[in-house]
Amino acid sequence: PMMQQYLRIKQEHPNCIIFYRVGDFYEMFFDDAKVASRELELVLTGKDCGLEERAPMCGVPFHAYENYAAKLVSRGYKVGICEQLEDPSTAKGPVKRGVIRIITPGTVLENSMLDEGRNNYLCALYVRGDEAGICFADISTGEMLATCIAESVEQKIKSEISRYSPREIIMNSEAQKLGRLKLFIEERTDCALEIMDEQDFEPSVCAARINSVLEGRIGELAEHPLALSAAGAVIEYVEKTQKAGVSQLRNIEYYYDGQYMTLDFTARRNLELTETMRSKDKRGSLLWVLDRTKTAMGKRLIRTWLEHPLLSCAGIIRRQNAVEELISKPIERSEIAEVLAGIHDLERIMSRVAYGSVNPREMLALSSAFGRLPSVLEKLEGMQSAMLCDIRGQIDTLSDIKILIDLAIDPEAPMTVREGGIIKDGFSAEVDILRADMKGGKDVIARIEQSEREKTGIPKLKVGYNRVFGYYIEVSNSYKELVPQEYIRKQTLTNCERYITQELKDLEARILGASGKIVVLEYSLFDEIRKKTAAQIDRIKRTAQAIAKLDVLYSFAQTSFERSYVRPEVNISGKIVLKDSRHPVVEALSDSPFVPNDAVLDKAENRVAIITGPNMAGKSTFMRQVALITLMAQTGCFVPASYAEVGIVDRIFTRVGASDDLTSGQSTFMVEMSEVADILKSATADSLLILDEIGRGTSTYDGMSIARAVLEYAADTKKLGAKTLFATHYHELTALEEILDGVKNYNIAVKKHGDDITFLRRIIRGGADDSYGIEVAKLAGVPMPVINRAKQILKSLEAGTEVATRKTKKDKNYETDGQITFVSSVENELSAKLKGLDVNTMTPIEALGVLFELSKMAKEQDN
Repeated sequence: PMMQQYLRIKQEHPNCIIFYRVGDFYEMFFDDAKVASRELELVLTGKDCGLEERAPMCGVPFHAYENYAAKLVSRGYKVGICEQLEDPSTAKGPVKRGVIRIITPGTVLENSMLDEGRNNYLCALYVRGDEAGICFADISTGEMLATCIAESVEQKIKSEISRYSPREIIMNSEAQKLGRLKLFIEERTDCALEIMDEQDFEPSVCAARINSVLEGRIGELAEHPLALSAAGAVIEYVEKTQKAGVSQLRNIEYYYDGQYMTLDFTARRNLELTETMRSKDKRGSLLWVLDRTKTAMGKRLIRTWLEHPLLSCAGIIRRQNAVEELISKPIERSEIAEVLAGIHDLERIMSRVAYGSVNPREMLALSSAFGRLPSVLEKLEGMQSAMLCDIRGQIDTLSDIKILIDLAIDPEAPMTVREGGIIKDGFSAEVDILRADMKGGKDVIARIEQSEREKTGIPKLKVGYNRVFGYYIEVSNSYKELVPQEYIRKQTLTNCERYITQELKDLEARILGASGKIVVLEYSLFDEIRKKTAAQIDRIKRTAQAIAKLDVLYSFAQTSFERSYVRPEVNISGKIVLKDSRHPVVEALSDSPFVPNDAVLDKAENRVAIITGPNMAGKSTFMRQVALITLMAQTGCFVPASYAEVGIVDRIFTRVGASDDLTSGQSTFMVEMSEVADILKSATADSLLILDEIGRGTSTYDGMSIARAVLEYAADTKKLGAKTLFATHYHELTALEEILDGVKNYNIAVKKHGDDITFLRRIIRGGADDSYGIEVAKLAGVPMPVINRAKQILKSLEAGTEVATRKTKKDKNYETDGQITFVSSVENELSAKLKGLDVNTMTPIEALGVLFELSKMAKEQDN
């Protein structure tokens, strides 16, 4: 019967690995067991279940299931938690079981399965025609955001997915067919993908669904039906998987395309905002430099702010004022940090409160965090900036909930809620009575043991307990003859006998009855406290969000103070003017002083900066630092420079390096050109373009032609006119300064000592006089014979009299059979004479004469 029950449950959830509760274990059977055994390295056993073959089987301890479930979910599986739904002691036949929750990558709630420093987003995408609605929800914190996309749909969807980095995406079938979107999700992201039925996105159904959850507070979402459908699909999916409603998702924020700077996947990767390109580590990223936050909530919010630079000057200045005030008050700043350091993750604990999965220790953590809130308010007393004043007004001390938790929950309460020991003495009279019965019963057992020893004369008589036989009297075989007749034999062991008496039976009923009752009662009281706390979720979330903002502002202030950053002047001038600017990450990683540089870009005479110079000299570092400083300024942070003016940039695009995309059949050059195409289609006059070595993946003339065409397009105010930093090894392009308005040449200063060079890391006006490629190769350790040969070839090429050809033994200047060498070309007297001819003025006779002369010259040269 139990296996029949399992098979029925598995049939209802065919796409899940079922963790089927049996006693103290979650068991898996059949194909689930085979998968779990392979993925989790568990021993595969078998179970007889009335079939022709034994059912494959493996299991994990129920108290440690989170680690095992986390591994399966991280590898793309869904895990269904199947629990006992009734008390086994009162059940008739197989204990009733059911799936109480499905864990998917986007619906994880367990702390052990989450990264405290980043949101765990579930994304819903609904495409209809040439429009789309998209919604991101983090059920572990209760955040929910939605927007509509009405143009460049595929490109903008990719940008939003890159911005929020969801762990799981659900979409309708039409979205699946959108260009290369599915391929982008599979290859460029680390998230699971699921196609949902069209009916799950049906607008009227979604509207009703959202209304029921938000109690009519749809707000702007009502005016955007596609976003509403995406949000409705999220709620439907969460309800299906969590089986417990969506009370935590109480508000949906609708955001607009013009609120935040646009950063596509490539720009985020190249600028290394939150992780490095190669190792995917936080260390070495901009986030690593700026993150001095003290709370998990602050760690998530600072990441969000970096991924969402503002486009509003007022919003940026509001943050800057708060950062500046915190910098100017070092004592208060230090005290704020100390208080924040003890505040637990209110957002995620409250999610578990709302979903009913919180444990007693987490409730105590809430109380501890609430206890620090009055100190936070005290530290903010006297702050003048508008944002810090608003934060102070949003913080609720939540003293009533703290008092309830402190009165009700024992400080030594266990992690689990089904074993008792949760409720504090004095909170419930009924719990106190039952505890007295249990404690008194144990004292009685001790007295019985002593009394029976004295009565029987058996010195080692012992009263014990086990789950099968209950309480018993144990007598070793050497004293069996002293056992009284009223003892009833219960169990025979190798060295002893176990007995029961009527007195023990009565005591057992009393103690076990109290024990069972108290566990049920304590759980009921704990659940009541949980519900009272959940009812205050809006107050707690508002406070948590205020604490997170304060934490990020503190982090910006502390980093700016430690690293001598300055407040940038942010405006709508379209200018980027930096003096003594530094790369924030390179500076933080380096033990030696960073060489600062100035930068000037605007919409007039300095739209495009062509930067030339050798590899490894610092061109890419300089361009990235300009982009990062611009981005930092628009998040409200101070920046590494002695002076900075930043006109609002709507988008930052980067084309830095490339590699083959073999899975989609794209070469390095094809990837490069695809990125360039996306940039030129999407950029505006208010964008910042970082273009590094355009056209290097093809022949010299092709590459140079493409690079020049891109430069001309970017510089032309009638076509684009965007602020552009353009690094290149095509020195010929420096001539554009004299041809195109708004183009200026810069180069990396290099000092040469014979064959050796020193990179000075300074950006100076003018084009570079040399690429120093051979010198860089020497620095890189290329063998000297290769270096010397390269110098010989370079001299020949620079002389303009050498071309590559293959020599054989018949050649006059034969060196080695099959060796490629360089021989005299026709760029000599013959070619000079040809270039001097004007065939339009020659008569036929003259032409024949010239042809005869040229033929003779060619034959003489061949000999």
